[in-house]
Amino acid sequence: MDEVLHRLEGGVSWITLNRPEAMNAVTWEQREHVITLLSEASADPAVRAVVLTATGPGFCAGADLRSQPPATPTAPQAPRIAGDVSRMIRLGAQRLITAVLDCEKPVIAAVNGTAAGIGAHLALACDLVIAAEGARFIEVFVRRGLVPDGGGAYLLPRLLGPQKAKELLFFGDAVPAEEAARLGLVNKVVPADGLEEAARAWAERLAAGPTRALALTKQLVNASLDSDRATALAAEATAQELNMTTADANEGVASFRERRTPKYLGH
Repeated sequence: MDEVLHRLEGGVSWITLNRPEAMNAVTWEQREHVITLLSEASADPAVRAVVLTATGPGFCAGADLRSQPPATPTAPQAPRIAGDVSRMIRLGAQRLITAVLDCEKPVIAAVNGTAAGIGAHLALACDLVIAAEGARFIEVFVRRGLVPDGGGAYLLPRLLGPQKAKELLFFGDAVPAEEAARLGLVNKVVPADGLEEAARAWAERLAAGPTRALALTKQLVNASLDSDRATALAAEATAQELNMTTADANEGVASFRERRTPKYLGH
C-alpha cells in the first residue's frame, strides 16, 4: 500500500497521507515523499495549487517515533549521541514544515480528523485550512514531557499571539475544529462528507488564479511576520516589479480595461 497517494487533477496536486491504521503518523519515508512532492509542485508549471489531506479517521497523529532512516553500509544505525536529536529535528520535522511554508504554490490543508503534534503544525503551516466538523488540533508535546518542535513555537504565536499560543502549548488540550476556527487557526469548518468538495472548490479557484502573483503574495505575507515596516514595504515594491513582468499581470490589467473576466495561464 502506498503510504502517500498523489494525483494531479485540473492543475491541483493532491497529496494524501495514507496510513489510516496509524492515524497517519508520519514515517521517515512519508516525510521525504511529501517534501519531494512539494518541491516538484513549486517547479512544475502544470501545478497551480496543492491540497494536503489524509485518509481514515485522523489527519496526522504526529511523527512515527518508531520510524528511522534506513541504515546503509556507510551509515548504519547506531546508539544515539549528543547532537543527534537536534540534527534529527532540523533535517526531519523542520524540513517538512519549511517545505510547506516555502512551496511556491498555495497549499490548502483539508483536515479530516485529529491533527496532533507535528500533524497540527503540518496543517497550520498551510496557507488555508479547511477542517471537518470532527477534526481536532492538539499540541501533544507537553503530554509527553517534550518541547514543541516542527515549528510549533514559531507558528502558533504568529497565528494566535503569544498568550493564547502558550495556553495551547502549556496544557496540550484538544481544540475542536469550531474553536480552532474561532481562534483563527482554521479558515472554514465543513461537514465531514463535504471536506473534499470544499477543498476542491477552493483549490480550483486558486488554480485558475494568477499563480506567480499568488506565490509572491504568499512570500510577502510570510516574510512580513519577521520584518520591520521598511523591509516589508521594500519587499512589496520589489514583488510588484517582478510580478508586472508576468503574462498574468498583463492579462489582469487588460481584462480590467476591456471589462471582461481574466483568463490566467499561471505564468
